[in-house]
Amino acid sequence: MKTQSKRSFKGIIALPCIFFFLLSIQTLQAQVAYKLSASKDNVVKVLGSSNVHDWTMIAQKPVCEAEFGALSGEVPKKLGSLSFSVEAKNLKSEHESMDGRTYKTIKADTYPRIVFKLNSATITPGQKDNFIIQATGSLTIAGVSQVITMQVSGLVNPDKTITCTGQQKLKLTDYKIDPPSFMLGAMKVKNDLTIQFSLNLVKTETNKITATN
Repeated sequence: MKTQSKRSFKGIIALPCIFFFLLSIQTLQAQVAYKLSASKDNVVKVLGSSNVHDWTMIAQKPVCEAEFGALSGEVPKKLGSLSFSVEAKNLKSEHESMDGRTYKTIKADTYPRIVFKLNSATITPGQKDNFIIQATGSLTIAGVSQVITMQVSGLVNPDKTITCTGQQKLKLTDYKIDPPSFMLGAMKVKNDLTIQFSLNLVKTETNKITATN
């Protein structure tokens, strides 16, 4: 009788452990990893102006990784994590002289990467395969980090890739960057910037292998 009681007691203890183990597996499987698609255009632009003219720089070779929750209907349930980075010297304009001045202004030699890391996000489904992400995260430029909140438009494409588009307004002084002037002060860069982006995300190869198994 005592032996049977001990076995029953162990069985009772084991049940919650099994339950939480299965729940953790389900949670892990619900997170789907994505990265930037190499077959589609990914565009990140920095738009600014001066007292002389407007200007644009394009971020080349950006890196972005994200984990979306499994699709609920036509859109993901949640965005669990997201990181974005670009080498500061991969910001390019139409003029090399401007590029060099920009790198000096944002201290690219000392702080070679511009990084955004997601803190939290909520997803609101829209019509059909559209959704809205309200995202809060830390953006680091020139070694200074600021928490920003942005609204991002999401779209699940027919091939199940995800396109995220949006824009965010920034001020150079928020990152302890003094708006530079050139040509002995004749040209003065304004403090306000706008970041525009369109990122196409595809499931990673790891997810594809897991799905086939």
